[in-house]
Amino acid sequence: MASAEVAADLHVEVVYCPRPGVTDLVMVTLPAGSTVADALRASGLEARHALAHEALRVGVWGRMRDAESPLRDRDRVEIYRPLTVDPKEARRQRYQRHKERLAGA
Repeated sequence: MASAEVAADLHVEVVYCPRPGVTDLVMVTLPAGSTVADALRASGLEARHALAHEALRVGVWGRMRDAESPLRDRDRVEIYRPLTVDPKEARRQRYQRHKERLAGA
């Protein structure tokens, strides 16, 4: 009977990148029928990084999901941080620096 209960558990990883190159990954075991919100609470990442639950943008395997989305075994819940620079503007800045280096060489 215990093996049937173990099979019903979900093994989920919750990941957050507070800044580029740094990843905080937590593995959690949840009962069947758990949601994204349950995984976030179980991971403790909200408290560890002082994240506001209401303002979080989350996804499962790179696809946006709301907090009440059900999870499956071996899902990866991702907490997305807000962009600090518009991606188009970041490309422009990199290109400008590249042009300046070429001109100085």
